[in-house]
Amino acid sequence: MTKILQRNLYREVADRIGELIEHGELAPGERISEKQLCERFGVSRTPLREALKVLATEGLIELLPNRGARVVRLTFKKVKDTYDLMAALEGLSGELACQHISDSEIAAIRALHDAMLEHYRNRDLTTYFAVNQQIHESILAASRNEVLQEMYSNLSQRVKRVRYSKKMTQKFWRQAVQDHENMMAALEQRNSKQLGQILRDHLCNKLEVATLAGVIEDDSLNAANA
Repeated sequence: MTKILQRNLYREVADRIGELIEHGELAPGERISEKQLCERFGVSRTPLREALKVLATEGLIELLPNRGARVVRLTFKKVKDTYDLMAALEGLSGELACQHISDSEIAAIRALHDAMLEHYRNRDLTTYFAVNQQIHESILAASRNEVLQEMYSNLSQRVKRVRYSKKMTQKFWRQAVQDHENMMAALEQRNSKQLGQILRDHLCNKLEVATLAGVIEDDSLNAANA
């Protein structure tokens, strides 16, 4: 990872740390070494600490009084609660999108969908996820509701490492692709009720992936260790 040249951009530092968390380089519960990150990114402690404050408000890390910071541990309940809210917002975005979306926007999402299917056939999971995310973001943008988009983005950052986990079964992947096929059909028909329900169910189904390989911790274990 390259050094950050514009040292006053604490948002860029926050984004870089967020990527480390998303890709598992900084593990759940891991203490964050300010010294190592300052050296890695080529920044002073001031923008780094500002970045950590931002990440704390976004739910990615927790600040420990007089003990620095650590990556937030994700429990099943925390992820489920977050997904419930996101599903409601994404369902609403689909309903609104059907009311406001233009033909050219639908065509652009169709092109993304076709590209996503090609990545699925090639088993290119990384690129598949990237295009998949573009599709969801395009539908959110088509809702024309900036407050909804802001709230959704904030929640999404908290569970991004779960939602786009690389540990996905073939059964789940096939179901996810079928969901997108149904999603595309509803959007092209501007069927707001159907698209909203598909989006709600599609996100909640992703808890199956989140339970794999310790991405989410067992709530009962946390209670026992409390």
